[in-house]
Amino acid sequence: MKADYDLFKSFDKKKQKKLVSLIVGGSLILMTNWLMFIIVMNHISVQAASLSYLVCPIITTVLAFIILKEHLTKIKWIAVGISLLACLVISIGHLIDLVYSLIVACTFALYIIIQRSLNVFDSFNLLMTQLLIVAILMLPLVFIFSGPIPTETIFYQCIMMIVILFTIIPMFLNNFALKGIDSSTVGILIYLNPIMNFVLAIFYYKEAVSLMQMIGYSLILLAIVGFNSQTIFKMKNIKKSEV
Repeated sequence: MKADYDLFKSFDKKKQKKLVSLIVGGSLILMTNWLMFIIVMNHISVQAASLSYLVCPIITTVLAFIILKEHLTKIKWIAVGISLLACLVISIGHLIDLVYSLIVACTFALYIIIQRSLNVFDSFNLLMTQLLIVAILMLPLVFIFSGPIPTETIFYQCIMMIVILFTIIPMFLNNFALKGIDSSTVGILIYLNPIMNFVLAIFYYKEAVSLMQMIGYSLILLAIVGFNSQTIFKMKNIKKSEV
């Protein structure tokens, strides 16, 4: 922590203000993403929540191109086009669901881009700072929506599991990955989780899926394959060279 503080102090005032804005802004966006995701999960559908992180890689890639000037290949632009077509198909009869999904996707994509700009700091220290800011910002909600304090031990055990295993560790790994690979690639890897959620939505929660939705989701999966095609070919070539 001291090393990061000393690094921050070594920058000029203009740079310091920019970094503070990015840290606080990233915290606000992360908080918005979490709150919107909870709303979508509880009041819209598991499918909509899954869709948000299926389209997130595409949005991340476009933002990386616009903001970070990262290079995009033709196949990735084709995947972007397919994803836009998929969103149009899914919006038929489910426009509100799509809007909520895109809000969640855009906020997390923007968070990834901001974290990429803050990779001069230690990933763990940066995440802890942002989580502290989020906790302070969300503290008033505790009093506004407070209810009876749970007394069961299992409640606090589940909370600790959610906080550590499913929030802090994944977010830390995400920030750590941003130091070694470009943001668009990190965004692509995000799709593993929503695919599992989508399967659960259909086979566990028994949510209905219309024909248009199936077509839209299939197009998104096609776009994902397009995004990963170069990586897949590289892995195949590496395996061939090792044989």
